Amino acid sequence: MKEKKKILHHLYIELVKLQREVISSNLKLFVIIEGRDAAGKDGTIKRIVKHLSPRETIVVALGKPSDRQDSEWYFQRYTAHLPAAGEFVVFNRSWYNRAGVEKVMKFCTQKEYHSFFKEVELFEETLVNAGFIILKYYLDISKKEQEERLEDRHKDPLKQWKISPIDQVATKHWKDYSDARDEMLLNTNFAHSPWYIVKADDKHDTRINVISHLLQNCEYQHKDEKALLHHTDLIYPATTENMVERLF
Repeated sequence: MKEKKKILHHLYIELVKLQREVISSNLKLFVIIEGRDAAGKDGTIKRIVKHLSPRETIVVALGKPSDRQDSEWYFQRYTAHLPAAGEFVVFNRSWYNRAGVEKVMKFCTQKEYHSFFKEVELFEETLVNAGFIILKYYLDISKKEQEERLEDRHKDPLKQWKISPIDQVATKHWKDYSDARDEMLLNTNFAHSPWYIVKADDKHDTRINVISHLLQNCEYQHKDEKALLHHTDLIYPATTENMVERLF
């Protein structure tokens, strides 16, 4: 554990360097963190932003849409939270809710679901062409690990806030979520904004892997390449071959 803390410390220093570059070069960087319920999204994001400036670092975790938002263009409420120049935004879930939770729990119609796939490629291509830097991560865990983490939420009084009606049926809909995940990754793994899958059964290794991978895929001054070596073995591109072999 001491060694992992040491690795994280060096990665935190690199994240600060990255933020300095984002600010000085007026970059618009955002990271999407998706994944199964209890996959460690909150903890991973907490480590990413831990030592960054709260003024230029924004975590977006939107709740249930209002009636007015339900009547808007689907992507509209998300565009308001995209980074301005010099900002680093992390989405704790994103517009990909439509391809996951909304699909499985029937919160959207089939027409809305299929329309999402027609629109999202052009939407993200437009963002990239406008100068946004996009990184997309899907955190995947085994069914056994999910069950243990969800049970822990019920036992730990400090984690009670994480319990939701969606969590209550997560394992019941395991296969439904798996099917929705596969369709989402296969149909939205774009050249201009690819998906990266993270095997996230170990929380500490997940955080190290995601931060290292994020840093490796961003350009910034005074990058310490040695600090980023050999820490992304749990992350792989969302190709068909990888999905068949490695996804839970």
